[in-house]
Amino acid sequence: MINKQYSSDKIVANSYDASELSAGIVHIGLGAFHRAHQALYTHEAISATGEFHWGICAANIFGGQELVADLQSQDNAYTVTEMNPDGSRTVKLATAIRQSLAVEDDRRPLLEIMGADTTRIVSLTITEKGYCLNPATGRLMLDNALIAHDLANPQNPKSALGLIVTALDQRRAKGIAPFTVLSCDNVPDNGKRARAAVIQMAEAMDKELAGWIREEVAFPCTMVDRIVPAMTEESFADVQAYLGTDDKGAIVTEAYRQWVIEDHFTMGRPPWDNVDGAMFVDDVQPYEEMKLRMLNGSHSILAYLGYLAGYKTIDVCMQDPQFVKVTRHYMNNEAAATLEMPEPTDFASYAEKLIERFTNPGLKHQTWQIAMDGSQKVPQRWLNSARTLLAEDKAFAAIALGIAGWMHYVSGTDEQGNKIDVRDPMAEQLKATASQHQEHPEQQVKAFLALDAVFDPALANNERFVSEVTKAYHSIREHGAKQAMALLAQTI
Repeated sequence: MINKQYSSDKIVANSYDASELSAGIVHIGLGAFHRAHQALYTHEAISATGEFHWGICAANIFGGQELVADLQSQDNAYTVTEMNPDGSRTVKLATAIRQSLAVEDDRRPLLEIMGADTTRIVSLTITEKGYCLNPATGRLMLDNALIAHDLANPQNPKSALGLIVTALDQRRAKGIAPFTVLSCDNVPDNGKRARAAVIQMAEAMDKELAGWIREEVAFPCTMVDRIVPAMTEESFADVQAYLGTDDKGAIVTEAYRQWVIEDHFTMGRPPWDNVDGAMFVDDVQPYEEMKLRMLNGSHSILAYLGYLAGYKTIDVCMQDPQFVKVTRHYMNNEAAATLEMPEPTDFASYAEKLIERFTNPGLKHQTWQIAMDGSQKVPQRWLNSARTLLAEDKAFAAIALGIAGWMHYVSGTDEQGNKIDVRDPMAEQLKATASQHQEHPEQQVKAFLALDAVFDPALANNERFVSEVTKAYHSIREHGAKQAMALLAQTI
């Protein structure tokens, strides 16, 4: 067992016996972020309070068999290495995950656990595309292959939505109270999004069930914040060298973390607020909007322009003073300027903290990783700010350059003619759009803006918006991403 193997004085000692845990939480989407964020918070909350009924059963429903096998070989324990900007580190052993599953084909074992009366929360990190909602309309995509399958096969669903609806239906039939559905995905109004997707799915299956879910099930919103780079061979090797042992589930992340949670649960919740960085509030939205626009919005600008400029990681982007200048300008003038907080907030200090976090040399956060699923992220990270700035007749040059960078990136070819591995649910449509009007950039930009799953018609038909994005697109096309950033830095 890894608990015995990891007796190093470099690791924060575990204060409880993980074998005493029972699973009160089922988590769908067993990836690095969950293990570095929610599972670690839960581990530390259990350590602080001794509430052993909040163990986690974590499941992957698409792939991830190798990760699950690795975790199972370590009794589901793993280390989290927190890297500080000064190069120091803190290593913690996390043991809140009581059981891990990979249920690629047969979901019924997972459904049985979700239906158990001991399961009080089903939490999610399934990314934007996992909710199967049209980004522009918010409607469930009934023609999605997973949704169509689940409507035809409700007893063995494939999607997270199908699993939740079927498990809730089973609990209703047995007279068991419904679990709370806790979205931990980095999307605005994530609880409302989860609620809309689940209820629309239920309506397509059983309107009476949909009514019960609408009345009885809690879908709290959350705001999650921690930079968790994908693990590489180099980062695994670094952990092994530092600890002197092989941890196949290791995570390397930043020291900073935050979790803001709407306090609305049907069957209780863990004492997460006993742990630094977590808080329960009545309204999450202002906090998530600040994070989405300032952190995630700037991250996406760095990802697309940085990748095109040949910068593989965010900390390398931050070694370019022009990238730093544009990022700081975007945060203060195009993101913070559109935010409304419930209490006075020092946006400039928050921006500087973000700059420090991005510059952390211990985090090798790949621009390619952040660039994934851009069609789902662009509306949340940039477009609301753009609408506000347009309405107030203010400049949004950094947003326009970010959108233009995204358009160049999803074309599938970089500035040196190399193929880009574009990972996006709309990848084929985006590449087809990029192939249109290649000799006429203005028409190419308009073709992208006509994608109503990303851009609403009011923006796509706004002359100033179209003009600014086209100007930025031209700049990247003519000068390259690195010089385009430098040219913008000269004007701000």
